[in-house]
Amino acid sequence: MYGPYNHGWMFDGGMGMLFGGLWMVLFLVISIALLAVLLKYLFSKSRGDGGRQPEPARQTPLEVLKASYARGEISREEFLQKRDDILEK
Repeated sequence: MYGPYNHGWMFDGGMGMLFGGLWMVLFLVISIALLAVLLKYLFSKSRGDGGRQPEPARQTPLEVLKASYARGEISREEFLQKRDDILEK
């Protein structure tokens, strides 16, 4: 039954073949996923900011006052008074 070329169930395409192929596919999928994670990590660190968005520029109090006046939220007299108060500091 087990001659020189018949090695039993392990090598004749039985269950060993099924599980061998399954492990090979599983190993390939895990390898590709790890490679993708590694590349994402390396490219996000190479930017230097850690992937964060830049902070918006801060406005000075005078710029905020000018914007309020431009939107019509304050009158001209109120704008001039507040501008003088800001510039005196």
